[in-house]
Amino acid sequence: MDRKIQVLLDTVKKLLRRNAMPNLSNLLQKTHPADIAHLFRYLDIAEQQKLFNLIKDVNDAAEVLAEIEHSISAQILDELDTQRSVELLQAMSHDDSVDIIRNMPDEMADEILNLMQDERSEEIENLMQYDEDSAGGIMSTNYFSLNEELTVKQAIEALQEAKDAEMVFYVYVVDEYRHLVGVLSLRQLLTVAPNKILRDIISGDVISVHADADQEDVARWVAKYDILAIPVVDEQNKLLGIVTVDDVIDVLREEATEDIYKMVGASEDELLYGFKAFRIAGLRLPWLLVNLLGGVVTGYLLWWFQVTLQEVIALISFVPVITGMGGNIGGQSATIVVRGFATGRIDFSTLTQVFFKELRVGIIMGVVCGCVVGCIGWIWHGNIYLGLVVCLAMMISMTVAATMGVMAPAFFKRIGVDPAIASTPFVQTANDITGILIYFSTATLFIQHLSPISG
Repeated sequence: MDRKIQVLLDTVKKLLRRNAMPNLSNLLQKTHPADIAHLFRYLDIAEQQKLFNLIKDVNDAAEVLAEIEHSISAQILDELDTQRSVELLQAMSHDDSVDIIRNMPDEMADEILNLMQDERSEEIENLMQYDEDSAGGIMSTNYFSLNEELTVKQAIEALQEAKDAEMVFYVYVVDEYRHLVGVLSLRQLLTVAPNKILRDIISGDVISVHADADQEDVARWVAKYDILAIPVVDEQNKLLGIVTVDDVIDVLREEATEDIYKMVGASEDELLYGFKAFRIAGLRLPWLLVNLLGGVVTGYLLWWFQVTLQEVIALISFVPVITGMGGNIGGQSATIVVRGFATGRIDFSTLTQVFFKELRVGIIMGVVCGCVVGCIGWIWHGNIYLGLVVCLAMMISMTVAATMGVMAPAFFKRIGVDPAIASTPFVQTANDITGILIYFSTATLFIQHLSPISG
C-alpha cells in the first residue's frame, strides 16, 4: 500500500474509533475522492457508511460511489434517504449509475427510476437494456458528435460550448439520421481552413463496435489500435455512445481479477461477505468437492492396482512426483491458454499450433525430468527396470498433462463457458488421475522385472 494511503487509513481508523466525526469530516474535505474510495477496501460496511455520510459535497460523494465496487455502492445507497440516492446517481455518468442500479434490489431500483423520471432516467433505462458485460453496458452516452454538413468554424464553436461530453479528443461525425460516417481528431480540426465542410476532411475508416459486443473484445480493439475511445453503434450504424480508455482499464482489471479467482476455484463475491466464514466457505466448496471427488478416484485407482503395489511396494515412492509434476505442467499450459484467449493472442484458428507447441514442450520436459527421476529410482532401489518405469511414466504423464492444459480451456471456451475454470483445480485433478493410471499401467507391464524389489 502507498505510504500516503497507509497514513490516511491509520488516521481515519483512529478518528472512527474515537468517534471524532468533525475532525474526520474536515480531513475528508481535503482528500481526493479517489483516495477516499481506496480506503473503502480496508473498512467494513458499517465504517464505510459512516465515512460516506461525512462527504457533504454531492459531486465528491458521487465520484467516490463511482470508484468503489458497485455492489458496495448499492449497499451504501440502500441506507440513505431515497431522494439523496437519486441526487447522487444524477451527479455521476450514466454508465456508472447503471452499474450501481443493477446491483440494487429490484424494488429499490424501480423506486429510484420512478423518482428520476426525466431525460436522464430514460437514458439510464436504455442503457440497462444491454448486458452489463457488453459494449452497450459499459458505454457512456455523454459523447460529442457533429453533423457532417457543418463547417470547421461551426464545429469549433460547438466544441467550445460543449460541457457535459465525456471527452472530446475525437470528434465523431454523423449524418442527418445519426449514422456514424467519420471521425477526426482535434488536431485535424484546428489545422484546416475554417470554411471547410466536415464531410470533406473526415476519415471514413472508423473503428467502431456493435452494442452487443463483449467488453473483452472492446478492450482488445482499443489496445490493438491504440485509441483513447471507441464509438458504439447499433445494427443500422447509428451512434449510441462511446467507450473510453478509463472504462477499458476497468474492464481489463475486472476480467483479469475474475480469471485469477476462477483459476484457484474462488470467487470475487467473497469480498462482499467480509469476514462471514460460512458464506465464503459456501463459495469455495464446489471446486473443493470436485478436487475431493478427484482424490477419491485417484485413491480408487491405487486400490485397483493393489496387486502391482503389493508386489512392488517401492512404486509408492514416486506417486507424489508423478502426480505433482503432471499437475504443474498442466497448470502452466492451461494458464497460458486461458490468458491467450483473454488477450486475443490465442483463438481457434491458432489453437492447433498452440497444441503442438505445448506437445513438444511437454515431450522435452518429460524426457529431461523422466531421465532424472528414472536414474534416482535406479540408484535408490537398485533396479534398472524400476528406473525405466518411472522414466517412461513421467515422460508420458507430463506430455499428456501439457496437452490437456490446452484442450481443457479450449473445450470450455467452445461450449461458451469461461475457460478460466479449466485451469488449476480442473486440470490438476484430471492430471492426478491420468498420472496414476499411466504410472501403474506402465509398472504392470514390467511387473515380472520389478517383483524382486522388496522396497
